[in-house]
Amino acid sequence: MCFRERHASARRPGCPWARRGFSLVEIMIVIVIIGLMAAMVTINVRGYLISAKQARVKQDIATIVDALGRFYGVYDRYPTNEEGLAILAKPSEKLPEPPLTAEPKDPWDKPYQYNCPGANAPFEVISYGADGREGGEGINADLSSNTPKKE
Repeated sequence: MCFRERHASARRPGCPWARRGFSLVEIMIVIVIIGLMAAMVTINVRGYLISAKQARVKQDIATIVDALGRFYGVYDRYPTNEEGLAILAKPSEKLPEPPLTAEPKDPWDKPYQYNCPGANAPFEVISYGADGREGGEGINADLSSNTPKKE
């Protein structure tokens, strides 16, 4: 069948090629439905992202605590507040391979806070959450090496 015949037959009623396109209203309804579905997925996934970041903070703090234990084993002291956690990423004579590869940052790209002495322990490692300020709930909650672990 040549193009002319197909084109000419498209004008006849009942021809399979004689379909009309979608109206603007139909297209807008489909776009709104897709938008609503995307919003629902985003809302549901956000909770998992927050939980994942908080789990990473807990894992990072455990790694830092282990590195501090290694530092203590070699130097018989914990780093001072002036030295901070940066000293755990620097090679030295006694530790040619440092306990950490780089100064640690939390998932919100803020450095972990280090206090020596800590509130209830010889030291404390703290992440102030997404807002970077003390206190808060949810994604802004503070997590520290002294936070009780849930069983």
